[in-house]
Amino acid sequence: QVQLAESGGELVQTGGSLRLSCAVSGFTHSPYVMGWFRQAPGKEREFVAFILWFGGGTYYQDSVKGRFTISRYSAENTLYLQMNNLKPEDTAVYYCAARTGYSSRWYTSQSEYDYWGQGTQVTVSS
Repeated sequence: QVQLAESGGELVQTGGSLRLSCAVSGFTHSPYVMGWFRQAPGKEREFVAFILWFGGGTYYQDSVKGRFTISRYSAENTLYLQMNNLKPEDTAVYYCAARTGYSSRWYTSQSEYDYWGQGTQVTVSS
């Protein structure tokens, strides 16, 4: 059974940093792509970043470029999101997601992902 488990969310001040982790288990084969999404109160879930598991290619939402870094440590099946210079508008529940195969579409839509974690809360105080 595939499981994704996020951790690392907490309360932080504006300008601070956090590193989120997503532990991946239960895959027969490694995922093809993994992503981070977030959902702020009263808003829809939105794409943050994705990474190709084998090639390492990445893509970011414009608002986090230069501040967030997505990475993975394949040997431990762990996905990370390093978040620097955090802003109050980054406050949200952060979810990791995984897709098992190639898609001709871009991996920025929720519908492209097969598995989801339960989320971890990030709160940035002003």
